[in-house]
Amino acid sequence: MRYFIVYAHPEPRSLTGHLKDNAVAALLAAGHEVVVSDLYAMKWKAVADEGDFPMRRQTSEPLDYERASKEAFTTGTQAPDVTAEQEKLLWADVVVLHFPIWWYGMPAILKGWVDRVYAYGFAYGVGPHGGPDWGKRFGEGTLQGRRGMVAMMVGGRMAHYGPRGVNGAMDDLLWPIEHGVLFYPGMSVLPPVTFYELGRADESVVAEMTRIYCGRLLAAATTEPIPMRTQNGGDYNDVQVLREELLGGKSGHSLHQADPVFVPNTWLGKAGDYTPRHFAPTSRDPDIHGST
Repeated sequence: MRYFIVYAHPEPRSLTGHLKDNAVAALLAAGHEVVVSDLYAMKWKAVADEGDFPMRRQTSEPLDYERASKEAFTTGTQAPDVTAEQEKLLWADVVVLHFPIWWYGMPAILKGWVDRVYAYGFAYGVGPHGGPDWGKRFGEGTLQGRRGMVAMMVGGRMAHYGPRGVNGAMDDLLWPIEHGVLFYPGMSVLPPVTFYELGRADESVVAEMTRIYCGRLLAAATTEPIPMRTQNGGDYNDVQVLREELLGGKSGHSLHQADPVFVPNTWLGKAGDYTPRHFAPTSRDPDIHGST
């Protein structure tokens, strides 16, 4: 299989980088093909602006980024770095977003990758629009047939991201990434890999995290995707509202997953374990530091 890993961490020697390096080695050893976009090493331009359209005619009109994106994609005049990343996405069978959680989401450089690479006509604005048609998205689209997965490294305690955790449930925090960035342009979404308290993990824990992560990637072809409801599969009405008979007493984001609802919290690979444990009694000690 062909794996495309979009990696966002400024320190190659971090535990996030260690996990990425070992994953690449394991995939290659198993005979797979791997391409990595190391956004910091690439010095990726994260800001979406007029510089993304080198052939745009000088005009006094304000920049309409969506319209300019459509024109550049249609005419083949996108910035070369954007086109190169789109080609990697089209090449891949499995797309992995590998990053540490920063302020409840992706690092800005990775969000900027999405903003620029997901051009109009490539990731959105695809398919028929008008009347009851809302285009090919949420399970359909340019990237349909690919499998996407989040690999996210977390500095905080797992319990803080559980159903009643102060940071909010992890499945809610991952929703805009999994349902939006991955599912919207057509990818099937595999259960995420989320590891907690990375900065305080000892060698044995790091070894176990590495084993679990590599195993999850190697099993990507046979892993059952999260059962997200497709836009055009009949679950939504003509204004894209879930049909009332499918509510089933659920609420929030879980409405948009068919049964069984998948909850992605993990602690060393043990799904659904919300025990408020941590690696050491001193895990909140300010003298203990680590790079997640």
